[in-house]
Amino acid sequence: MSEAQPVVVIIDDDPDIRDALQGLLETVDLQAAPFATALEFLASKRPQGPCCIVVDVRLPGLSGLDFQQELARENIPIPLIFITGHGDIPMSVRAMKSGAVEFLTKPLRDQDLLDAIQAALRRDRARLEDERKVADLRTRHEALTARERQVMTLLVSGRVNKQIAAEIGISEVTVRLHRGQIMRKMRASSLADLIHIADKIKP
Repeated sequence: MSEAQPVVVIIDDDPDIRDALQGLLETVDLQAAPFATALEFLASKRPQGPCCIVVDVRLPGLSGLDFQQELARENIPIPLIFITGHGDIPMSVRAMKSGAVEFLTKPLRDQDLLDAIQAALRRDRARLEDERKVADLRTRHEALTARERQVMTLLVSGRVNKQIAAEIGISEVTVRLHRGQIMRKMRASSLADLIHIADKIKP
């Protein structure tokens, strides 16, 4: 399955800046999605593939920094690149501490912005790949029988076969059989691997 086309969201209330950034992105074959305000973006449909957001710090309605906090509240982990003509050090520190990829001042150097965008898209690709792997692990876990899920929970909590057998009222031989099935179905190479998988799929 081919990856969805990367999208660079541009949020700036200046139409000339939006047009200039969109033109720059087209020169490197990147798709742009321009918005005048952060609220416009929040009301829109999220891109499906790798994505990053280039956002002005000063915006009408919701400022760039407030927008960053809103994304965190709504659990929208799209990487942000801030641009500003009026930046100061405390503002850039706050943005970077909250996870921004870059904080660039206008006039922007094209290469600095393109480098930041590529770094942000790499970060988002890694996030999407991790989400895909976790979804695959959850599908495997759902394919376990109810008894296998019960045994797996006890295994990863540190119980040995004898304790599991006593706790749920089955023989040690049956526990060993369940354990083998769990390892096979979850594609776990060791108990440590199974514990790591269980940690990844925790709700």
